[in-house]
Amino acid sequence: MSIERELSKRSGSKCELCGNEENLKVYQVLPTQKGGIDEAILACNTCIDQIENPDNVDLNHWRCLNDSMWNENIPVQVVAWRMLSRLRAAGWPQELLDMMYLDEDTLAWAQATGEGEDDENKLVHRDSNGVVLQHGDSVVLIKDLKVKGSSMVAKQGTAVRNIRLDHENAEYIEGKVDGQQIVIITQYVKKI
Repeated sequence: MSIERELSKRSGSKCELCGNEENLKVYQVLPTQKGGIDEAILACNTCIDQIENPDNVDLNHWRCLNDSMWNENIPVQVVAWRMLSRLRAAGWPQELLDMMYLDEDTLAWAQATGEGEDDENKLVHRDSNGVVLQHGDSVVLIKDLKVKGSSMVAKQGTAVRNIRLDHENAEYIEGKVDGQQIVIITQYVKKI
């Protein structure tokens, strides 16, 4: 059974956030470990657009989180927590956040993208051109890099797909080059 069919069955063919029944898609909740239904939700185009583009957020649309934050499915809880955290300055989202409970692992997953942190404390990873990097992005190396602890040289022009962000240092990302997981300094990459 496809992920979309499983999610459709789980959600009753409705957006798991707002209940919309049209224009539904599978939305992977980053960062993913294995993929699949346990790391995805079924969401409408409106919700996905507003999740991915904070400038498009319609505050009243997210009043639906009053219901969906109680969903039994962990990926739905994670997205609800992230959106409530993003919108908490409006007042009512903070009240909902105060009522919400996530176990330790689920909260760590929800916080993995930096949502919920104060903007001044939030680590922002930027490539050599100042473009913000996100978990799962693809980048290309802009210079040959010697890999510490190995004789390998990562060549300029090498694409690194599905990067991971270092949550302690904004200058480091991780990715696979020639099958080997390495740490890369962000000033030597450009987002594709």
